[in-house]
Amino acid sequence: MAVLRNRLAQANHITVLTGAGMSTESGIPDFRSTGGVWTEDSSRMEAMSRSYFLSHPHQFWPKFKDLFQMKMSGTYEPNAGHSFLADLEKQGKQVDIFTQNIDGLHKKAGSQHVYELHGSIQTATCPACKAEYDLPYLLKEDVPICQKIASNGCKCGRVLKTDVVLFGDMVQHFEQVERSMMQTDVLLVMGTSLEVAPARYIPEDAARIPSIFKVMVNMSETAFDPLFDLVFHEKIGDLVNAL
Repeated sequence: MAVLRNRLAQANHITVLTGAGMSTESGIPDFRSTGGVWTEDSSRMEAMSRSYFLSHPHQFWPKFKDLFQMKMSGTYEPNAGHSFLADLEKQGKQVDIFTQNIDGLHKKAGSQHVYELHGSIQTATCPACKAEYDLPYLLKEDVPICQKIASNGCKCGRVLKTDVVLFGDMVQHFEQVERSMMQTDVLLVMGTSLEVAPARYIPEDAARIPSIFKVMVNMSETAFDPLFDLVFHEKIGDLVNAL
């Protein structure tokens, strides 16, 4: 613990990768854990795909809202882990957060440099005119439709596409990951078993840069633990409260 405390205190630049374990401590279900919805019903993966949205946009939204508990999306609050990372930034450190989570809680906690690899549940965009809509509008409409008025006076009327990265979409922000890794002092991986590509490759890339001090915080062991200088198998909240 003392080693981690000193490394973080000395670091000017910290790169963070967070996964579902960060969100579960705010009460958000982990869909990929044993007994999670992806495990229980793989057909839901098909319904959460880009191809399904394009073929059945009106049927997509009820399934999406049910699966991701959209009615609860605005009520979850940041936990100690989110606040800890935001506080590191307030100390004047450059903290780049790359998250696999879609809940928006890092931004809600006040972190300024947040890159949502899998997008965000908080917003949606019109596939036609690119108008953007926020969560209150998405919750208000069973199937959210673009309300923008075109130059011809007609309403756009297209079904919005969630800004969550669906199966078949490209993961975002990996060019920023590479830039951050070239400058960072510490790589802090929190709450992910690194089972999902391409995020799983980040520790392997970091292992090729000896100057990066690498830390894993996850409840269970992972196949990537040997790549890290420090490994903690405990709750994120417990660790950061101890720090």
